[in-house]
Amino acid sequence: MQFILILRFIRRIFNYYYSTDKNFVRSLSSLLGFIPANLGLYKLAFLHKSYAHGIQVSQNNERLEYLGDAILGTIVAEYLFKKYPTRDEGFLTKMRSKIVKRKSLNDIADQMGLDVFLIQNGVDNVSHSMLGNALEALVGAVYLDVGYHRTRRFVIYKIMKGYLNIRELETFDDNYKSQLLEWCQKTSKVVSYRVLSKFKFDNRDRFRVAVMVDGEDIATAEDFSKKSAEQLASKRALKLLGVEITEVLEV
Repeated sequence: MQFILILRFIRRIFNYYYSTDKNFVRSLSSLLGFIPANLGLYKLAFLHKSYAHGIQVSQNNERLEYLGDAILGTIVAEYLFKKYPTRDEGFLTKMRSKIVKRKSLNDIADQMGLDVFLIQNGVDNVSHSMLGNALEALVGAVYLDVGYHRTRRFVIYKIMKGYLNIRELETFDDNYKSQLLEWCQKTSKVVSYRVLSKFKFDNRDRFRVAVMVDGEDIATAEDFSKKSAEQLASKRALKLLGVEITEVLEV
């Protein structure tokens, strides 16, 4: 065990001072708060499946993204459970959803400057959705490199406390689908959703969805998940129907 720790320390020193990728390592170290040992993991985290300089890569960050998504959800759930010892499961679930939802991760990754790392790994056109995927992949890489406890510190102190206002999230409600449903119930109307199309964009499935009230198309929207597209369409429908959008909840 002692030998492994010494070996990892030597690898970190080499990566930071002598590696041909030392500029990448130093930028990454500033972002992470520690010097990475397994540099290959972090390179993979920023390797998107789209074409890199005209050559389609055989490996990409999707597996790390899958792992990071699970680790991130666990850490956020544990953090909220301890932070709010008297709140019920419903409140905790909503708070976790606000933190780990796609838009939040995209915005956080943008603020962290992950686009720079993606560009360095050959992505010519960085879309907003790539950023959130890269953030999840980065969490997966950190977990495999330094283990759960240091990953937990990275997520809580570098991501959550660095780029989120938890107090504001407590009172912010962006579940426009539930707000539209509540309005329809009050006005004796029926709301429904219909997938207009499913197509490929940026090598990912993208959904175009229509929201209908009493069978009439009110608004449409598209996103990389059907759930997100329904939320966007619901928000547009609320505005078109003249319904006041609730942004603050009583907590």
